[in-house]
Parts: sequence; structure tokens; C-alpha cells
Amino acid sequence: MNAAIRNVLLVFAALLPIVNPLGMAPIFAEMTDGYAESVRRNVAMRVAVNGVALLVASLFIGSYILQFFGVSLAAVQLGGGLVVTVAGWQILNKKAGMNDHQMATAPTDQQQIYSLAFYPLTMPLTVGPGCIAVAITLGSTLHQEKHLQLIVSALTAVIGILIIGVVTFLCYALADKLQRLLGPTGTSILIRLSAFILVCIGIQIMFNGLQDFYHALKG
Repeated sequence: MNAAIRNVLLVFAALLPIVNPLGMAPIFAEMTDGYAESVRRNVAMRVAVNGVALLVASLFIGSYILQFFGVSLAAVQLGGGLVVTVAGWQILNKKAGMNDHQMATAPTDQQQIYSLAFYPLTMPLTVGPGCIAVAITLGSTLHQEKHLQLIVSALTAVIGILIIGVVTFLCYALADKLQRLLGPTGTSILIRLSAFILVCIGIQIMFNGLQDFYHALKG
């Protein structure tokens, strides 16, 4: 029992700082600004479910997919880091008061924001290449185990990812309350800071990928 709890906490602790739902909540609030609370919560639920599905898939079959296409983890980090950097840069340079998703007609509006639930809200803003790389690494360790231990480790890993999904949903579903608490100025400042951190994370992920490429060439 203690080993199972430790495995759950290991997966949770490894992924939570990279997913960073609390830090991404202001960006979620900005991108869903102007929509009804029920719509925003539905989008938050879709992002959480999409994120869990991505992480579980990366955990169990991510390494096999990369092998099938002949793609290295370094390439995932480099390409994914570039996507994260561009996404953060676009948010960072977005003019205050401009919301591309805020329109008057509700039905079209809802379909538009729902279409953004996977890209970019889930991938790469919530579950980016860093999360996928960590999940694949955890999965590689998982594949080395056998029989009953493999089943227990797999279940505990999934539980840890499900907890990440719950935390993500809560942070995003309550993002509008954080927005009201901070006010327009405070929200704008927090969004810019979060976007800047996102750019830095993207650059760091790219740098890690370049380092892996360098060591592979050197070796």
C-alpha cells in the first residue's frame, strides 16, 4: 500500500509543476473571456479530459509511437518547445482588450471556443512537450516491470494522472473568479507574466532537445 501511494505521489509530483494549471488559469480565463460560466466550465472539463487522455497515451504508448515514426524524444522537445514558445509569444503580444473569441452570437461562439479545447488550450498550453516527455520517461520505467508489479504501477500512474486532471479542471473552472478578484489590470499583468514564463519554458524545452541532439552527435 505504501509503495502504491508513493508511486501515485511520484507521478503527481513529476507532472504537476510542468502542467502548472494554476499558472495557466489566467491564460484560460483570458481566452474564454465573455462566455457564460457553464460554457467555460464545459471547456475546462474538455481540457482536463483531453489532458488526461494525452498523458495516459504518452505513458503507455508514447515511446512506441516515437519508435514507429523514427522520431527521437529530442525532436519532440525541440519541435514542441517551438510551438510552446510561439503560443506564449502570441499571448504576450496580444493587445489589451482584444479578444478574438468574444462575439455576440452564442451558438457560433460556443462552437468556436469548443473547437479550441484541444488546440491550443490542451496542447500545448496545458499538456505540452515537457509533460509528454516526462510521461514517456515514466512509461519507459514502467515497461521494465513485470506481471503483478506492472499492473500495480500502471494503475497508480493512471491515478496520479487523474488527480492532475481534477486539479486542472478546478483551476480552470474557477479561473473566472480569480479574474474578478484581480480586476482588469491585475488580470492583464498576471496573463503577461504567465505568457512570459510560457515563452521561457518553451525555450528551455528547445534547449533540452538541442542538448540531447548534441550529446547524440558527440557520442
